[in-house]
Amino acid sequence: MRDELNSHQPVKILILGGVRSGKSRYAAEIATARATAVTVIATGSAQDAEMAERIELHRAHRPKEWLVVEEPIRLAAALDAACAPSRTVIVDCLTLWLTNLMCGADPGALRRESTALLEIFPRLPGACVLVSNEVGFGIVPANALARRFADETGKLHQDLGALCDRVVLMAAGLPLSLKEPAGSRGEPLPGNRAP
Repeated sequence: MRDELNSHQPVKILILGGVRSGKSRYAAEIATARATAVTVIATGSAQDAEMAERIELHRAHRPKEWLVVEEPIRLAAALDAACAPSRTVIVDCLTLWLTNLMCGADPGALRRESTALLEIFPRLPGACVLVSNEVGFGIVPANALARRFADETGKLHQDLGALCDRVVLMAAGLPLSLKEPAGSRGEPLPGNRAP
């Protein structure tokens, strides 16, 4: 991972995990270790008191110098504008973005925006760290919208996982590597602590 943390190396990382698994904290550790300027693309919007509280919690834990872009729909365009060789961009999170697309007024938004993301993602300069909830470990949901959400999330994760240099699953605050870059020496990930 040492080469990936070099601020001159482009790297794309997908971080998956359950609720409160440490995904956002780990993304922040990666960005901090790269020692570059950081932009966070926040996809959530405060539609109720609980979500407003979650957003405030994330804001409180971010370094003040990090730039925050709030973009609930046009993620590909936001990434295109934010990514640069000397910058680390964190997207937090993909599942909120998918929810916005699926529940919005435009029925074509999901296909259009996810296609745009997958087309632009391999060409983005600099580092890009994607955070997303892994929703495929539970039972098959009883309602059609929840089943479609799980299907869309799983497909997006597979497509992005194939494009990323590294894929990490967070469990109990610990990063578990699912995919390593070619030629990796198996060095420990930030956040792995020796016993």
